[in-house]
Amino acid sequence: MASLTSYGAIRVFRNRAYRVYTEGNFVSLIGTWVQRVATGWLAWELTHSGAWLGAIAAAELLPSIVLGPFGGAAADRMDRFRLIVWAQSLMAVQAFILGWAALHGWIEIWSLFGLTLVHGCLQSFNQASRLSLVRTLVQRDDLPAAIAVNSVLWNGARFVGPVCAGFLIVVVDIGWAFMANGLSFIAFVWSMYVLRHEIPRGGSAAGGPILKQIAEGVGYVVRHQGLGPLMLLLFIGAVFARPFAELLPGIADAVFSRGAEGLATLTSATGIGAVIAGVWLAQAAKFGRLTGLALHSNTAMAVALLVLAATDSFWVGVAATAAAGLCMTVNGVANQSIIQYAAAPEMLGRVLSIYGLSFRAGPALGALGMGAASEWFGLQLPVAVGAAVCIAAWLWLVRRQGRIAAAMGEGHDPGSEKSKIAKPAKPAKPKEPAPP
Repeated sequence: MASLTSYGAIRVFRNRAYRVYTEGNFVSLIGTWVQRVATGWLAWELTHSGAWLGAIAAAELLPSIVLGPFGGAAADRMDRFRLIVWAQSLMAVQAFILGWAALHGWIEIWSLFGLTLVHGCLQSFNQASRLSLVRTLVQRDDLPAAIAVNSVLWNGARFVGPVCAGFLIVVVDIGWAFMANGLSFIAFVWSMYVLRHEIPRGGSAAGGPILKQIAEGVGYVVRHQGLGPLMLLLFIGAVFARPFAELLPGIADAVFSRGAEGLATLTSATGIGAVIAGVWLAQAAKFGRLTGLALHSNTAMAVALLVLAATDSFWVGVAATAAAGLCMTVNGVANQSIIQYAAAPEMLGRVLSIYGLSFRAGPALGALGMGAASEWFGLQLPVAVGAAVCIAAWLWLVRRQGRIAAAMGEGHDPGSEKSKIAKPAKPAKPKEPAPP
């Protein structure tokens, strides 16, 4: 029988540095979800427009197109500790300003859009540094478990955060939701200072023109026979499937007539499904089958969204969003684990910035397009069309699964940077001559 320490989640939590990081990160993630739900609901209350819901989502996520690559290059060449602390501190200031304005009734849709854009810029620049930090805190063999635990935390916060947001919006005042997020950023900054002597300072990449380094990162992904196709599928799923989360305020109110309480339930259901996936992956995810999980989970999410688009029953919609959240988490953990394993250390920040660009800018583009289409066709038809596009992309790529997995080095020792290259057989030992 395997010992308890052989289970990934338990093993990574025995690591003090990862445990301290996780504690601060979880508090911060709860605050992030409180603000995300509050921002979406405030935008809906101010406008009752699906187009504005998409625009607010775009303000938070689209800056990653411009700033994400610069953040990735900075993570490879600069002090990640300082980058993280400064970005988190400035995001705390943004949250406090937004909360103060909301409490005093000074907020309008354009000021909400502007402050959300500031948050999106800071988050986009900082994302690659945060993602690459995990690789410095745990051993390489523990990466899938550590990334799955992070996903459990993100989606556990997806469950807890909306509940807290619903309480603050309905019982107290929506402004306090933003104030709570500001305090959560301070908690994460504190955890970084506790770990300041354990986080490697400085980047692994050589200096040089930053635009050249960004171009090198893009070229590295495009030429890679495994990373390239997976990043393409990730981007298609991000644009055509993941925006359902940004459209939930409109779906809760316009489709199911459930208001803020319905929004909290749908968002929490997505989080519950994702937590289930993360707990399973923390114990079961192994290098060698991640490519299959990355490919097939994207399609399973699309099928769940087809159910969401076809139903008028609130509880069927809750079940569909829970299934979509489960598949979305499997897809995200599988893709990020593969990247952490396969990317060269000096390229990690830039590759993760491209991953973050797909993960953040894709939903923004999709939410903007689907939100605009909802003004003419309602919210359900755009979701269904997006799901159909994801299924078509899966049918195109699934025939290449074996070649993609081989290019990622699956089946070889993931602890070696040269694991993707077949090793030559050892020469046979010459036989000793027979005694006379």
